[in-house]
Amino acid sequence: MLELYTDRLRLRTLRRDDMQDFLKVHQDPLINQYIAVPESETVLLEKFEHKLAPWHYDSGEWLTLSIEELGADRFIGFTGLYCSNLTLGHAEVGYMLATQGQGKGYASESLQAVIDWACLRFDVHKFIGTCAADNLASGRVLEKAGFKLEGVLRHNFKIKEQWIDDKVYGLLSEERSL
Repeated sequence: MLELYTDRLRLRTLRRDDMQDFLKVHQDPLINQYIAVPESETVLLEKFEHKLAPWHYDSGEWLTLSIEELGADRFIGFTGLYCSNLTLGHAEVGYMLATQGQGKGYASESLQAVIDWACLRFDVHKFIGTCAADNLASGRVLEKAGFKLEGVLRHNFKIKEQWIDDKVYGLLSEERSL
């Protein structure tokens, strides 16, 4: 089991008892407004089961970590990592916070822990973060972690009938704050 710690948080691999938190976050329309139309419980349960399997960096799968507040053992959200190009050393990062965890710096703190761990554990040259152009809070999280805006992908995906522009951010490993 993977566990990472910060001053305020514990990040750990998913366990079966995380299922209700997983469903709650992935079905919340407000949390998902810039991500996707929430999927059915059946589809989400299949995804959750898949994420319980052992993870390997070069597996082509996302590592999903549960974020908990230390001391209170309070669920905050999820963060993760995906090796998008092993040859080039590119890894994508992501996060989804429950409503009660937003606006407190937890996303930035957990993202920094994932980046530091990945730099020590894998040969990551560059981290990539993508968020909807209108998701200003997510853009601030990436910028706070040292990411630089590299471009905008216009009409990159659709939620219902609305086209969404994505902002793509990058962070070179040697640029990260220590």
